[in-house]
Amino acid sequence: MSGKIITLTRHIIEEQRRFPEATGEFTDLMNDIAFAAKLISYHTNKAGLLGVLGETGTINVQGEVVKKLDIFANETMVKALDHGGNLCVMASEEEEDIIPIPEEYPYGKYVCMFDPLDGSSNIDANVSVGTIFSIYRRITPDGTPGTLEDCLQPGYKQVCAGYVVYGSSTMMVFTTGNGVHGFTLDPSYGEFVLSHPNIRIPEKAKIYSVNESNFDYWNENIKKYIRYVKATDKETNRPLNSRYIGSLVSDFHRNLLYGGIFLYPASSKAPEGKLRLLYEANPLAMIVEHAGGKASNGHKDILQIVPEKLHQRVPLFIGSKYDVEMVEDFMQGKRG
Repeated sequence: MSGKIITLTRHIIEEQRRFPEATGEFTDLMNDIAFAAKLISYHTNKAGLLGVLGETGTINVQGEVVKKLDIFANETMVKALDHGGNLCVMASEEEEDIIPIPEEYPYGKYVCMFDPLDGSSNIDANVSVGTIFSIYRRITPDGTPGTLEDCLQPGYKQVCAGYVVYGSSTMMVFTTGNGVHGFTLDPSYGEFVLSHPNIRIPEKAKIYSVNESNFDYWNENIKKYIRYVKATDKETNRPLNSRYIGSLVSDFHRNLLYGGIFLYPASSKAPEGKLRLLYEANPLAMIVEHAGGKASNGHKDILQIVPEKLHQRVPLFIGSKYDVEMVEDFMQGKRG
């Protein structure tokens, strides 16, 4: 890191100067997201002491058991973002419908969608979890409540995408289309500080991340790819190392820094895939592409998919460009 301390706010303001028409709304929105992340980070780090570990006994819209910290993270994101006048609508992986902005607050020009606590099934085991967020410009008229139409935009229209990983340190990584930058939360003064400028993912992977317990449920093309990466071949630096945490943010973050590919194929158990297009695949796809990587469903770039519903699922292959393109070749029967 350079001698000067660059906080998240300073970085955004300096970026904003490139756009004379900027109003400051985006800066305010990012500060609100950062504030929510600090609260979630605090409660995640002290979850066992604060009584927010464990399950609530309810099932969310995805058919998954809801953890206490899931509810806290979702409420924190909503309350941090609903009143600033920067958003016209929100959507969360935890809620079935769009989240309207209360009538007493002004309607802004942005849309925010988020997975408030990705990897929450690992909370009780003290494994890293994260928050994923995605920002679009509204497409409905200004000054009116946002609608479902504002949320169902293809990923290439994102103006910002990011995630926060709550691990040994808390780190926010995001892009606005001008490089991918990582900011680490310094707990001594409560600020996100630039620690990883201009992140670039290695073009070729050293790691593959997949839940191999689903092997028997995959189609033969994916099975061939997995056999390929596990085979020994010194010329192509195989086998790849197998690393799978089971927390998408954590797996993606490691692969982004070290070079890797994350796979969650469709299966006979989940024919449409399991991961959510709007809350997980799209934001991580924008990040990886601006870091020099690639994201695909095996046949099409993730960012080109036009969503048809709020909780649409997709197969996801994401990471180092060389390896994602190889998966596509296997998926399309060009290799194997």
